[in-house]
Amino acid sequence: MQKRMPLVLKQQAIQQPEKIAFEFRSHKKTYGDVYRQATALAGYLQQFNYDKDTIIGIFMDNHDDFPVIYFGIQLAGLIAMPINTKLAPAEIAYIIEHSEVKAIFCDTALTPKLDATGMPIAQRFTTEDLPEIYAHAPFETTCVEDEDIAVIMYTSGTTGKPKGVMLSYRAVYEATSQWVESVGLTVQDRMFICTPLFHCAGLHVFLTPIVMAGGTFIIEEAFSPTQMPTWLRDTQATIFFGVPAMYMLLLNNEDFSAFDLSHVRLFAYGAAPMPYELVSKLRKLFPHVSLQNFYGQTENAPCSTTLKGNDVLEKIGSVGKPPTKKTAVRIVGPDGESVPNGVVGEIIVKGPQTMTGYLRNPQETAHALRDGWLFTGDLGRLDEEGFLYIVDRQKDMLIRGGENVYPVEVEEVLFQMPAVLEAAVVGVPHPIYGEVPKAYICLKEGQTLTVEELTAHCVERLAKYKIPVEMELMDALPRNASGKVLKHVLRSST
Repeated sequence: MQKRMPLVLKQQAIQQPEKIAFEFRSHKKTYGDVYRQATALAGYLQQFNYDKDTIIGIFMDNHDDFPVIYFGIQLAGLIAMPINTKLAPAEIAYIIEHSEVKAIFCDTALTPKLDATGMPIAQRFTTEDLPEIYAHAPFETTCVEDEDIAVIMYTSGTTGKPKGVMLSYRAVYEATSQWVESVGLTVQDRMFICTPLFHCAGLHVFLTPIVMAGGTFIIEEAFSPTQMPTWLRDTQATIFFGVPAMYMLLLNNEDFSAFDLSHVRLFAYGAAPMPYELVSKLRKLFPHVSLQNFYGQTENAPCSTTLKGNDVLEKIGSVGKPPTKKTAVRIVGPDGESVPNGVVGEIIVKGPQTMTGYLRNPQETAHALRDGWLFTGDLGRLDEEGFLYIVDRQKDMLIRGGENVYPVEVEEVLFQMPAVLEAAVVGVPHPIYGEVPKAYICLKEGQTLTVEELTAHCVERLAKYKIPVEMELMDALPRNASGKVLKHVLRSST
């Protein structure tokens, strides 16, 4: 059996050509439309005689043409490379240079940002060129194997220079099929997403699974806490995906619970666990809606574990278990051997969705991939029932005078205060202890809280060495496009 998502798209176009595949505001594309446009784009690219391993970039914000371009590049037998549009020009320049990308599809509105990189690009196509491209004669490659590279996605670079993760057609297909099974996606599902499609979760946890299920993918360019309830109602979405911060902002909108969202069956979330108070409030306001957490890395497409059903409340703080039996998770010590349940170690994951490696980086590839396992760099533990709890990133853990401090543990205590919207804890230098914890805190709108009150709250709940020695109130935490807090930015500000 061939395991390639472009072939899945082709099958949907044959079986249900008039079914709406993608909606973007007033624009709608059927599966027949998408396949015709994607094969036309593939035909257009053929005239340039690119080699099979040629990388073609996608520099676009959310739009219904994004997935067409993504599939079209692959139908041409080339490698798709979405680029984070939120990056600074210097960061984009690094990706362009390192990847040796030969051509880029770019939003017309984003061309000034691409120009600002100062990088020469052999060929550039803008959204204004798409009508002409979609009129080209169709083409579909027959020279691609399941193990060939389908997509390269650069990591967010929270721990240094971004690395180009190479995912094969098989890896994307296997991650996709596991999420379809875990979520129970069907042809009736209408999935609403406003998180970036240039991020691996947007592409391979939501876009490709809804295509495999034959449902409808509803695309919005950006999140709006005031507009989101209306969007969900008007689009009759059955599934919404957001990071926990989005749900916090939605619940701060007093009108949210007044909307008829009886058609919604699932609130999906990722990038971070959801605090108990937030889970409880969502379950109380929308008892008919299930919650499901997704955990994974770009390096495994991203497909590691999921938490769903009653476990969302009963296993607060956990990211669950592998979505299917195809994926395995272990916790290992520094020697690479498994540690007992309850003991903190590095999370390693194994499954058919694991990356081929990092582009032009054999040293990092060898470090991350060992004996078929992906060493994630995340610290975690397993409970007696096999549920995974993320303790922290190895690089985020700080050592205060010989004592390990896991920022997530401190953040969870801060989240318990009703006035706290967001919190992030990092290690800052100290002349005696080496490192000490510092907390950055955002309050909910209209709420007030003093540093003294925050400290008193922590004193009652944390060991003395875990209590932040400094707390700073902020309007917002710095985040990357996938919603993860950029802790290196916070560290550099101290």
